[in-house]
Amino acid sequence: MLTYQYTARNPQNGKTVKSSVQADSEAAAAKLISGQGLVPTDIKQGEAGFGGLFSGFGNRVSVKDRVLFSRQLSTLINAGVPLLQSLRSVNQQSTSKPLQVVISGVIGDVEGGSSLGNAMAKYPKVFNQIYLSLIAAGETSGTLDKALDRLALQQEKEADLNSKIRGAMIYPIVVLVVMIAVVGFMVVKVLPQVKLLYDGMKGSSLPLITRILLGVSDFTIKFWWVVLIVVAVLAFATTKWARTGPGKEVIDKFKMRGWPMGKLFMKVYMARFARTGSTLVASGVPLLQVLSISGDAVNNVHIQRAIHRAAEKVKGGKSLADSIENDDNFLPLTCCASVSSRVQSSR
Repeated sequence: MLTYQYTARNPQNGKTVKSSVQADSEAAAAKLISGQGLVPTDIKQGEAGFGGLFSGFGNRVSVKDRVLFSRQLSTLINAGVPLLQSLRSVNQQSTSKPLQVVISGVIGDVEGGSSLGNAMAKYPKVFNQIYLSLIAAGETSGTLDKALDRLALQQEKEADLNSKIRGAMIYPIVVLVVMIAVVGFMVVKVLPQVKLLYDGMKGSSLPLITRILLGVSDFTIKFWWVVLIVVAVLAFATTKWARTGPGKEVIDKFKMRGWPMGKLFMKVYMARFARTGSTLVASGVPLLQVLSISGDAVNNVHIQRAIHRAAEKVKGGKSLADSIENDDNFLPLTCCASVSSRVQSSR
């Protein structure tokens, strides 16, 4: 999509509005602006440059904005306000420009006859598969307001869980940084003093490990820039490798089994699976689709495969609890019982 800078007039109060909108063409941009209840007077394509290069950093829709959007839209629809009018009202009240751009696009597609779910599906970075599935289920069953309310609650709990994870990771990260700083100090400051001490001892042969450490210290002091380049290259290569298939498998397996964080990550995966599955089931999403979406939401390739294997067994007639009970890569049985009981109660 292209970015267009526009000037428009608000017919309700006569004020002039200057902002930007993303669209495929100038005509599409004009349609999006009109969908906000504005009368466009000037539209021109935004200029590329350093601002465009770094614009992606400020164009993300935060979880807080998405939760507020879901709650406001749910309240308006529950009050009997038509969908298009509700979307326009929420768009006017939003203080997030990236979200306003997205809502404007959704309004344009809905005006063109598209369903709300299909219109939102064009923005996968804002509305994930869980969001889209709940919207589709709400539109089908006529309970869109309840689906949006469940989405807001689910997103709030997920954000709270992520915040707790970051808090729990602060201590080990601080310990790791301190350890690296201590090792660096010893290599640069302590070992050279030890070398001076040994240089004064004539006729003695140093142990091999000592000679290696002193050599590392000399190399680090003389060629510190080489060390920094090597560390940066290794960090970059490790990050890239961790995003590949084999790398992600190793990292995800370490998250599951590694000490001391393995138990924490397993509880996180259990919470994500149970919460996502419960929300989808409560909205009327079919069980097999629930398992498919929940597997992606867990964000661990080994557990995702285990959930997909369980889905195949469920498709063959087994219960959910029996399908995942004996899988070594799956979650604790407390998770199985939680989701299974919710599924049974919804039938």
